[in-house]
Amino acid sequence: MPTTHSHHHAPWNKGKLIGQKPPLKLQEIWSIRVRLEIAHRHRDLALFNLAIDSKLRSCDLVKLKVQDIAHGARILKRALVIQQKTKRPVQFEITPQTQESLLRWIGNKHLSGQSYLFPSRSKPDAHISTRQYARVVKSWLSLIGLLPEDYGTHSLRRTKATLIYKRTKNLRAVQLLLGHSKLESTVRYLGIEVDDALEIAEQTEV
Repeated sequence: MPTTHSHHHAPWNKGKLIGQKPPLKLQEIWSIRVRLEIAHRHRDLALFNLAIDSKLRSCDLVKLKVQDIAHGARILKRALVIQQKTKRPVQFEITPQTQESLLRWIGNKHLSGQSYLFPSRSKPDAHISTRQYARVVKSWLSLIGLLPEDYGTHSLRRTKATLIYKRTKNLRAVQLLLGHSKLESTVRYLGIEVDDALEIAEQTEV
């Protein structure tokens, strides 16, 4: 049966937050990791891995100190951070590969517990700025041929949350992991209705 084409398509971003950046796919995460590893970009690998694991906003990520994620020479398996925006605590797991990249970075830089985990290269006793972090993220995306303007620092915050939701469909768990006070915020943040509708449409295509 021929399909009739309507000119009144719903906009692609209907139901999405305006300007919301897409998360990275699993294959893209591994591609970036491999390239950073090969280039011996130890800081960037530690920063990338921790950004994915922690799901923190950039303002919280850049302010982390070594003592927030390590005890002595040991990287914690789980860390807790008070979010600047909401003043609410959020916990996150630090996976073994992230632990390894952090240990290597801290060791190479001889950072102490009181040191910022990602110190500024131009200002002593300061951490990298959110603007610097955004620039670094764009450089990672370029490495694997993604258009930097299509993504942003929020893409990294959303990546693991989206993967967990897709695997478990457990919204409450994702809400806790992102530190959202309301479930609606998580639904909106993940763009779930839109994504699920598209997924169903793809599966029922004939």
